[in-house]
Amino acid sequence: MHRLSFARRLTIACAATAAITVAATGYSAADPTALDWAEATSQLRVAAAGNPAAEKAVDQLISSGQRTDQVALPAQPFQIPAQSDIGRDGRAAGVYGSGIALGLDGFRLGFFGGPGTISPNQGGAKLEVLWINVSNGRSGTEILNVHEDVPVDTTIRTRALDTGSGMIVAAVYGNLWHRWSVPVSDANPDGYQYQLGTISVPSFGAVYN
Repeated sequence: MHRLSFARRLTIACAATAAITVAATGYSAADPTALDWAEATSQLRVAAAGNPAAEKAVDQLISSGQRTDQVALPAQPFQIPAQSDIGRDGRAAGVYGSGIALGLDGFRLGFFGGPGTISPNQGGAKLEVLWINVSNGRSGTEILNVHEDVPVDTTIRTRALDTGSGMIVAAVYGNLWHRWSVPVSDANPDGYQYQLGTISVPSFGAVYN
């Protein structure tokens, strides 16, 4: 019972954090500090070397023409949202969702957004984040697979990461299953419609840990 209670408290806190920061429309919880965009993306590209999916994601980010010069603190949405083949409304391609940095129980990277809610079953999907701590050189690629099947959990997250302190730059890429309630039918025997969102331009963030 204690472990379940902790998990629920964690997901409530994550959901509340995401909702508050989105509503704030900006990064007021941090004093933005200038980011060297060219250097940050160059180091992220180096960290991706040897991983074709990560290399492709960084190249998509750079070629998209989007850029940011801000750095934030956890927990805030990434400065550049993800683009996807389905968008937030589940139909037209467009803005899909955003990465997020969380620090409640250790530094984690996550993602929220897209149509409906995040499906508890992510079979056949793989959402990943490539990160590098530009202050100490640590880097890695992590799968986002921590999610509780409760309404308050609006994010899917990595395990707690040992990035060290400093400025982290990261990109979330891959795909993610979403679901929303529909009438029970032969096509939807469990009362849910499912849709896979595939990121075409990753969500990019720069954050101090």
